[in-house]
Amino acid sequence: MHTQVTNMFQTESDETSGEQVIRLLNTPAFRLEQIISNGEASAKDFWYDQPEAEWVLLLRGRATLRFDGEKVLKLGAGDSLLIPARSKHRVDSCSQDSLWLALHFEADKPRRPVPEPGATESA
Repeated sequence: MHTQVTNMFQTESDETSGEQVIRLLNTPAFRLEQIISNGEASAKDFWYDQPEAEWVLLLRGRATLRFDGEKVLKLGAGDSLLIPARSKHRVDSCSQDSLWLALHFEADKPRRPVPEPGATESA
């Protein structure tokens, strides 16, 4: 495997083609995506209802997310949140320059405990 440096802010976006989702990593445990919104909000009456949890980070721009039950969150560059699995939500609006990092994962799967810093693992 070759080590390659990637800059998340250098995007080659075709601003006329709508939202672009670029899969950065895909493993059995998680999926990491870069999302270039190009001002694209969710379609009218469309709701995301995903089987896995999603952590999102708005790297650049502004966005408004709406959750089922009318909870509205306004996000700015640097804001992040964890969206639980099956939490119906949509993107009401986003700026033309919105750039996201999205991590999808199964939150309910049992995980091996992470050792405390400085601890040693026994076989």
